[in-house]
Amino acid sequence: MTQSLPTAPDATANLADVLPSCLVALGAADDTWLRAHGLEARIPLRPARSAVVVLVDGLGANALGARAGHARFLTGSRKRLRSGFPTTTAAALSTLTTGRSPGTHGVVGYSGWSPDTGEVVNLLSGWDDEVPAGWLRTPTLFTEAPGIGVDPVVVGPARYESSGMTANVLSGARYVPADTVAQRVDAAIAATLTGTALVYLYVPELDSIAHKHGWQSDRWTAALESLDGELARLVAGVARDVGVLVTADHGILDVPDETNIAIDPDRREDVVGVAGDPRGRQLTVGPGTDVPALVEAGSSTYGKRAYVASRDEAVAAGWFGAVSEDVLPRIGDVVVVARSTWAFNDDRALKPGAVPKRMIGQHGAMTDDELLVPLRLAGAFAS
Repeated sequence: MTQSLPTAPDATANLADVLPSCLVALGAADDTWLRAHGLEARIPLRPARSAVVVLVDGLGANALGARAGHARFLTGSRKRLRSGFPTTTAAALSTLTTGRSPGTHGVVGYSGWSPDTGEVVNLLSGWDDEVPAGWLRTPTLFTEAPGIGVDPVVVGPARYESSGMTANVLSGARYVPADTVAQRVDAAIAATLTGTALVYLYVPELDSIAHKHGWQSDRWTAALESLDGELARLVAGVARDVGVLVTADHGILDVPDETNIAIDPDRREDVVGVAGDPRGRQLTVGPGTDVPALVEAGSSTYGKRAYVASRDEAVAAGWFGAVSEDVLPRIGDVVVVARSTWAFNDDRALKPGAVPKRMIGQHGAMTDDELLVPLRLAGAFAS
């Protein structure tokens, strides 16, 4: 069974463009600097003294549009960005902070195969005890910022301040802990009062609610409405020469019980590692496994429920962006990308008779609900 695989556009503005575009707007970077660092800045922004980049975890452009009446500030613009594949926080945040694709910065999913240890490592929460040193292959733009006259600041929940992921993916920035969205807004405003600052404000609440209750729940809508008011207050509170850019790491969709299924046991016989999200699986197989045959069998089994590709096919289609040679072995030999609302769960550790716990809101694949994120420009960046 031959599948037509989707390709990833390589000339479209995405999360990798956000921080470089801000540095250009602040007058700290120019074309020469961008070329020297291998970066793109494809988001046109008006000049500003400082910038606040708000990243709302899990806020898809489609979900936002469906709740437009509850988010007048956020829907004041219909601009959008593409997140990138896989549509998962660890990969997307690394793309944002390094300005490079997963295939270059090395964080290829929620979890990934470590060729050095022969194990799957958690790339969201495993930086303290699972992820080998030096996993992130490229420096963050926060580490570059002071050298070009910009003060990098991260504002986020206190519980993330000392995490291994913060130490790596947000390295180079001064971390300001603030637990509520209102407190984070106040901290971001304070960070822009003097000098030239690049402030990154992280909002994880919507994603957490969507995983537990779904983005179509009343709880998610209420949280969106509250956030929208706080972001409007942020814009009103910063000086006129401060630009505000609001975006997200990925979107989300609700997965019904009937499309939330276990990976076919017949497909796991040669698999030594299952990585990624249920909607974006990466399977590493043992030596000597016939990968084309496994891809063909997966395509026949899942049909229109998933795209099934070999690693070589996924890389050729541009799914992970440009891929470095030392990152290549981290990507699974077989990549299974869910279509529609399907999700493929790894239930090997489930005890007999146990009922699996499934998330309602999920992401990781290539639907527009997951790939398209809002781009709201305000303050000095307003056009």
